[in-house]
Amino acid sequence: MASGSDRNPIIIGGLPSQVPDFDPEETKEWLDSLDAAVDERGRERARYLMLRLIERAREKRVAVPEMRSTDYVNTIATKDEPFFPGNEEIERKILNATRWNAAVMVSRAQRPGIGVGGHIATFASSASLYDVGFNHFFRGKDEGDGGDQVFFQGHASPGIYARAFLLDRLSEQNLDAFRQEKSRAPYGLSSYPHPRLMPDFWEFPTVSMGLGPIGAIYQARMNRYMEARGIADTSKSHVWAFLGDGEMDEPESLGQLSIAAREGLDNLTFVVNCNLQRLDGPVRGNGKIIQELESIFRGAGWNVIKLVWDRTWDPLLAQDRDGVLVNKMNTTPDGQFQTYATETGAYIRDHFFGDDHRLRAMVEGMTDDQILHLGRGGHDHKKIFAAFSAAKAHKGQPTVILAKTIKGWTLGPNFEGRNATHQMKKLTVDDLKRFRDRLHLPISDKELESGAPPYYHPGRDTEEIQYMHDRRKGLGGYVPTRVVRAKPLALPEDKTYATVKKGSGQQSIATTMAFVRLLKDLMRDKEIGKRFVLIAPDEYRTFGMDSFFPSAKIYNPLGQQYEAVDRDLLLAYKEAPNGQMLHDGISEAGCTASLIAAGSAYATHGEPLIPVYVFYSMFGFQRTGDQFWQMSDQLSRGFVLGATAGRTTLTGEGLQHADGHSQLLASTNPGCVAYDPAFSYEIAHIVQDGLRRMYGPTADGRPGEDVFYYLTVYNEPIQHPAEPENVDVEGILKGVYRFSEGTSGSIPAQIMASGVAVPWAVEAQKILAEEWNVKADIWSATSWNELRREAVACEEHNLLHPEEEQQVPYVTRKLSGAEGPFVAVSDWMRSVPDQIARWVPGTYQSLGADGFGFADTRGAARRFFHIDAQSIVVAVLTELAKEGKVDRSALKQAIDRYQLLDVSAADPGAAGGDA
Repeated sequence: MASGSDRNPIIIGGLPSQVPDFDPEETKEWLDSLDAAVDERGRERARYLMLRLIERAREKRVAVPEMRSTDYVNTIATKDEPFFPGNEEIERKILNATRWNAAVMVSRAQRPGIGVGGHIATFASSASLYDVGFNHFFRGKDEGDGGDQVFFQGHASPGIYARAFLLDRLSEQNLDAFRQEKSRAPYGLSSYPHPRLMPDFWEFPTVSMGLGPIGAIYQARMNRYMEARGIADTSKSHVWAFLGDGEMDEPESLGQLSIAAREGLDNLTFVVNCNLQRLDGPVRGNGKIIQELESIFRGAGWNVIKLVWDRTWDPLLAQDRDGVLVNKMNTTPDGQFQTYATETGAYIRDHFFGDDHRLRAMVEGMTDDQILHLGRGGHDHKKIFAAFSAAKAHKGQPTVILAKTIKGWTLGPNFEGRNATHQMKKLTVDDLKRFRDRLHLPISDKELESGAPPYYHPGRDTEEIQYMHDRRKGLGGYVPTRVVRAKPLALPEDKTYATVKKGSGQQSIATTMAFVRLLKDLMRDKEIGKRFVLIAPDEYRTFGMDSFFPSAKIYNPLGQQYEAVDRDLLLAYKEAPNGQMLHDGISEAGCTASLIAAGSAYATHGEPLIPVYVFYSMFGFQRTGDQFWQMSDQLSRGFVLGATAGRTTLTGEGLQHADGHSQLLASTNPGCVAYDPAFSYEIAHIVQDGLRRMYGPTADGRPGEDVFYYLTVYNEPIQHPAEPENVDVEGILKGVYRFSEGTSGSIPAQIMASGVAVPWAVEAQKILAEEWNVKADIWSATSWNELRREAVACEEHNLLHPEEEQQVPYVTRKLSGAEGPFVAVSDWMRSVPDQIARWVPGTYQSLGADGFGFADTRGAARRFFHIDAQSIVVAVLTELAKEGKVDRSALKQAIDRYQLLDVSAADPGAAGGDA
């Protein structure tokens, strides 16, 4: 057991290899003793003695090498199990009722005409694990704090609903509306844990494999962060993550184990339901998944508790004086254990115990039925209680419990341990009768033979139901429950945004730096400054945010136990236990998990945090898009900054760094409000509106909307104009406003541009006026995505309400009266501006950076993609020629004049960048 001072050892379990032997005679005595033990008592006895010596050495705090794998038996010896405080008979009745209702709910959902599916085998295997947690460990929120955070395994949701039904939290109507969220509203139940769909019930979305584990790690870390910074008392909160052994194949499941160990997150417990099966077959048919996971978790610095066998094995293991039974357990592969789960007691006697006379002797006095019911530890309440208790008591390390179970347990021979059991959803009448008998439920054959099988509720006043309520009352309320206790924040006044609205004067800065300047001012605010959580994947310096190091500091629970190499510099790297900045290393997945945990703190702990996650634009929605869906599902809020955005702004970086499509990916996420601002004053209004929408009061008094903001900002230095008088704030927020009217020329045209493309449009406007007599207006399209979203909403309303006045999309109304043609340009692929094409009132053409990025100067890249100022000029002339407003001969003249076919002829443009 690690103490607080050992939470972050530089060497874990090291063994000195260069220390000289100062007492060879004593050494020889020890070695002779070992030789004698081997010769006289055998290798197994010697091995046992060595393991006990290692155990005692640890107790005496002697550094010895870690054992990466231990015997295939329970970590907690029978003699060390604590007293079980529950009533096991009552708890078994509760669990039997829960098992029945979970299976029946899914089976009824397969009735003719519905057939929406469901999963019953996962919960069947993990039901006892959950039951012990509900009855003895999971803390609710009634005490006013956040309680425990429980990440339920997604496919086990029917069992959680079934338990809620027994507690009168859900009705029979709810159970019959499983997976029928719209057609059976308001009774519908989501298929899996989805907070957005059931915002008063579920807290954490988990069914996308691997996101539960990484989410739980960073939730536990966020709990410590909030406490360290004095924002919330999370000292009583424990994070439980219930996972599948097949799920552990996902990189996100295991990829961030080290941070949990490094930061000593003993407020975190993983419970891995090792039923040895994936969806199609064994997890490790020729191996042993529990042993493999034990090695991985031990190597990562976790405390490992193996829960392999139930109490029926205890007498046999007590007889195993020479280790033959343990050896058999150690050497039997998982695929064979799955076969034992589907075979008879006689088969197990012959194939497991039959190849050694000592094993056969152990079970001579047992019947085949008794051998058949030698069980797995994940189904034994007392063994589970011991494991959970040990996990909660352990200090200095996170704990993983590896619990062996049978998939489909108690569902009968057609389900238990079968390769296809995950996809099996329908129980036949015979299956139901066997299941009922196994659970000892008072349901008649007639009820099972006539129509859909009934739900079972023993009665509100029965001993077992009162027991359930009493246990939950003692643990602080019902779980899962999502409660929003947070109050709206007092937001900064307009003057906070005044500096960035003034522009950059004669200085050229990137929009990334403009945002950072605004963030500095916001973090000085007395009301909300401390609530900002800065997150970056080892790129703070890249984004010009190293200026925050000395003041905000980098969060590290151990502080900074070394002298920083740059300690004498003004912007020295500074870590602190109460630091405000999260430096998650080179892990976008880890950063996004931090973002989600911080962004949902308003619900989890009743204290709003304002996460600001800044990352290389290419490595956001593309790499961690599944987590951004998780963020929307969890109703998390905050600001996501796709810095170094665009396909042509990152001179020299090349293909894998060139983002020309994240805005398109962002458009697919209904919870994401995405903007592509060009200037600092646009950023100011967008951020101010984002704070209002997410953290201010809504019209119905709720504390904010369940959205998050995505801003793409660039690293290309430009001069930012001051905010114009009477600036069109509504247009900025809704997605488009007229930035600049043409002042000369007689042929009208319109140029729409976003982000870094607006300066190109300004240059094109000048060329068109001076050389082609074209008077072009420039529109800053701050959000192609929001324009499309609003237009789609208008069309849907018109479709369903033909008798009412037909709504006109904002983009159509805004551009009406502007004489076209319209040419749109951005540093994104054409699909981004093309989103609004159908609603633009006139001829519409788009330019974009379609294709792969590459390394070159900005000018060369833009000439290659034909999105630079000269290309915009030609595009406008082309559309005017189609309308007969300019002669077509002008097109060839322009192409030749500007050498559009010669990439090397382009002006290289601005070099480098400040962020």
